[in-house]
Amino acid sequence: MVSDTHKTNQWRTLDKDLNRFSRVEYATMHVSRPLVGVGISLAFIVLAALAAMVITGQSPGTLFIVAAAGFGAYMALNIGANDVANNMGPAVGANALSMAGAIAIAAVCESAGALIAGGDVVSTISKGIIDPAGVADAQVFTWAMLSALLSAAIWVNIATWLSAPVSTTHSVVGGVLGAGIAAAGLSAVNWPTMGGIAASWVISPLLGGAIAAAVLAFIKWRIIYVEDKIAAARLWVPVLIGLMAGAFAAYLALKGLNRVADIGLGHALAIGLAVGLAAWLVAIPAIRRQSNAMENRNKSLKALFGFPLVISAALLSFAHGANDVANAVGPLAAIVHAQGEGDFAATVALPVWVMVIGAFGISFGLVLFGPKLIRMVGSQITKLNPMRAYCVALSAAVTVIVASWLGLPVSSTHIAVGGVFGVGFFREWHVERRVRKASMTQPATKRLPPEERRRRKLVRRSHFMTIVAAWVVTVPAAAALSAVTFLVIRALLG
Repeated sequence: MVSDTHKTNQWRTLDKDLNRFSRVEYATMHVSRPLVGVGISLAFIVLAALAAMVITGQSPGTLFIVAAAGFGAYMALNIGANDVANNMGPAVGANALSMAGAIAIAAVCESAGALIAGGDVVSTISKGIIDPAGVADAQVFTWAMLSALLSAAIWVNIATWLSAPVSTTHSVVGGVLGAGIAAAGLSAVNWPTMGGIAASWVISPLLGGAIAAAVLAFIKWRIIYVEDKIAAARLWVPVLIGLMAGAFAAYLALKGLNRVADIGLGHALAIGLAVGLAAWLVAIPAIRRQSNAMENRNKSLKALFGFPLVISAALLSFAHGANDVANAVGPLAAIVHAQGEGDFAATVALPVWVMVIGAFGISFGLVLFGPKLIRMVGSQITKLNPMRAYCVALSAAVTVIVASWLGLPVSSTHIAVGGVFGVGFFREWHVERRVRKASMTQPATKRLPPEERRRRKLVRRSHFMTIVAAWVVTVPAAAALSAVTFLVIRALLG
């Protein structure tokens, strides 16, 4: 009897010890998981640098090209971790896509956009903000581009760590600005161009937010708040799908097909109109079939927007890959040209291997580090459902077209996040409006105290302030980092 009790106690002791080991093992895995991503990222950066060495061969400028390839790979990883969240966040937050599905679609579409429709050439002095004469010397130009590339990548990395979606293009602009000032002084800056870029900090999110809020208002008053919701959806959802298809067709024609053809705004709008009409005609019977067995309630309406939302997220990613990747790896292409030709050029060709580094870097960055920002944009700013997320995606495409028509510089990052804010603030306004109307018609209705009303805000103010602050300091922060980096490089190599 004593022996059996002793054995039982031994087994209990063994179980406790195993449980302790299991907890330690789980804790170790949890701590080491981020290190796996860092390790894979370092391996990719090293491989990119080695590939550049093999491709460019032994030449006097090989060292600079190898360093630039490493910095370009680092930049691409950070684009994947930060910028792509703006395209996929709303779809994930609305539960139209799983995180794994969003990452897979974004990785494929971003890479396809970069490799298929990425531009043939890129401006070496980003957006024309620096006078080329100030950095015409190939050596000084190389140092400036190295500084711009590294500082932009570091800033986007910091922003990702702070859970703040920022503009990759603005980071590169800031990097070029800082290095240009350090190399040639303040007089080399094209201040009117910089003023336009600064104006886009305000224009992009306001325009994106206003369009997203307007579309949501239309959906509420024309579909949600009518007696027969399904009949209203059969009428208006195909129209919205046609509008989305047309907007994205025009958006892709303007921003994503530079390599295929030079398309002006008029031709892009004509393409958009044709595609939109075709999509509307196809959507009418499709929506009718899908809604046949649906109940007359809001949950049914959400299902009708799920598939169009997934398609719009994929198209946003393709357009982003085609348009923004070239801007991010542009400094690398500029360095390759300067070291190979020994001179400066206002625009340079984008070598295929440079675009490959950008495309694969974005995919790796997205897979390894993207979920953090995707969750942030999709669910932590405001609560999204398929209808609200659809408004954000549609506003992104329409805003780019409107901005192109008006000749305004805009940021796709600011537009998408501004759309999320627009949807959230519209919901707040709408709820307040309903409460005021209820209190007027029913004076006995009890109003919540101010503290409770603030607590129930539908947009998280802490995230709003963090993101806006990050947008405002992006160009100055990247410029300061770049200027310091340039001065260090010149001191070491000059």
